[in-house]
Amino acid sequence: MTITLSPYLNFAGNGREAMTYYHGIFGGELQLFGYADFGMKDMPDDGLMHGNLQVNEGLSISASDAMPGAEQTWGGTRVYCSFFGDDLTTMQGWFEALAADGSVGMPLEKQVWGDIYGLVKDKYGIEWMFNVSAPGGWSQQD
Repeated sequence: MTITLSPYLNFAGNGREAMTYYHGIFGGELQLFGYADFGMKDMPDDGLMHGNLQVNEGLSISASDAMPGAEQTWGGTRVYCSFFGDDLTTMQGWFEALAADGSVGMPLEKQVWGDIYGLVKDKYGIEWMFNVSAPGGWSQQD
């Protein structure tokens, strides 16, 4: 059996812009479907009904714009998108690209548990955690 978990992000009218931004950082295949593509009345013509960014077999991001009025219910809930892996070069590049237009909550650096970890909030307010471990773990001297 195969099970995957992928973040599904919700935006306040700028979902198309955000997904295009993530596509520029992560690469992959981007599909965007607007409310107008499905003839949905009483919805913003430029609103994102569903978007999917398939980066690779293990990484995909989906998103939509909030239904009109739903953005008023936001608040109090924080969700982080977390990367775990051992490809420091790739994850460091993603971290820096997200931080360029956002803000760093914790620099990408070695932590007490031995891994390299960092936290960045992108320009859309999405928080991304990066935990990079070397195959076999990091030595105490690293």
